[in-house]
Amino acid sequence: MNIHSPRPLATTSLATPITIQRPHIIEFGAGTAPLAGRWAAAQGFTRILVVADAFNANRVGVLELQGEVAIFGDVRPEPDVPNLEAALALAGQVKPDLVIGFGGGSAMDLAKLIAVLPGSGQTLHDVVGPEKVARKGAALMQVPTTSGTGSEAGTRALVTDPATQNKLAVQSLHMLADIAIIDPVLTLTLPPAVTAATGVDAMAHCVEAFTSKKAHPLIDMYALEGVALVGRFLARAIADGSDVEARAGLSLASLYGGFCLGPVNTAAGHAVAYPLGTRHHIAHGAANALIFPHTLAFNTPAAPEKTAAILAALGLKGGAREEDVFAAAHRYCADLGCEMTLSALKVPRDDLPAMASEAHAIRRLLDNNPRDISCEEILAIYEEAY
Repeated sequence: MNIHSPRPLATTSLATPITIQRPHIIEFGAGTAPLAGRWAAAQGFTRILVVADAFNANRVGVLELQGEVAIFGDVRPEPDVPNLEAALALAGQVKPDLVIGFGGGSAMDLAKLIAVLPGSGQTLHDVVGPEKVARKGAALMQVPTTSGTGSEAGTRALVTDPATQNKLAVQSLHMLADIAIIDPVLTLTLPPAVTAATGVDAMAHCVEAFTSKKAHPLIDMYALEGVALVGRFLARAIADGSDVEARAGLSLASLYGGFCLGPVNTAAGHAVAYPLGTRHHIAHGAANALIFPHTLAFNTPAAPEKTAAILAALGLKGGAREEDVFAAAHRYCADLGCEMTLSALKVPRDDLPAMASEAHAIRRLLDNNPRDISCEEILAIYEEAY
């Protein structure tokens, strides 16, 4: 798909100003994980704090780190404020000069906040929103072990507030990684279901940025290529988890999705998916996979050419009608093994109206959507997905 064709798909002028934010160094490819230790040693870092989930905490050795290495190994899926506070308490003891996020998006998001909050005099609630972080207190390295969030490339961190069940979003250039090391070998352990859900999450980042009101030709090339990489490699990685080339393709798709998040960000798909995680603790990738066909179809009238380009990049045959787009996208996700009903995920039906109200209030994302979506239309999506 040539996005620079005579009939451009982008709705934003090429002359529109845009800022691209990427880690200062990106190391990509199979076998790059040990570069973590070499880079840290070359920079002279001696107090290192690794932020990881329980599984990855047991394989920190692959990073070949030297010096004093402390591990916070209790990152939870969809981390909340108490989870962050526990990590910050350990950081207060260690006083790291280097923080490493080692895991999926949850670990990398917490690592961002741990690199900036200790000793700053700021609390989490002080920095919620764009560019409120005062400074960076420690260097930051990101080493993803999944291929979905793209958090290694971005400047946002999301933490759930248990008091409100809403995600608190912090955005700051101070949280941009000094180095991201993306080794697809680290993703070989992902089971098929997680591979599928995280792969669709990476695709959703690209799709939502591509069809956003803020879409830009500079980002469109990453977005559409990210979708194409998922279309080419996701089913292959699910069928054979040891396929390193397929894993590398998904790692690159995830990185491209991360490039999309900074200057453009996501839209209705993520907003509608968020309450599944905050209220019912459904993994972020699984929530996005379930919602993806619904919001792609809903946005079709507002972005018909881009929707057609997305389907083509995935190797799908759709059409101009919402129902045809939905059928093609739903079949694609279901064939990957994604769970496609809220009832199977044990979401209480009587909570759907509250979920719709919560999703509709996420204006930082919904205001990017190419088509206005009402609270009633979000509720209709949940009902259809039930």
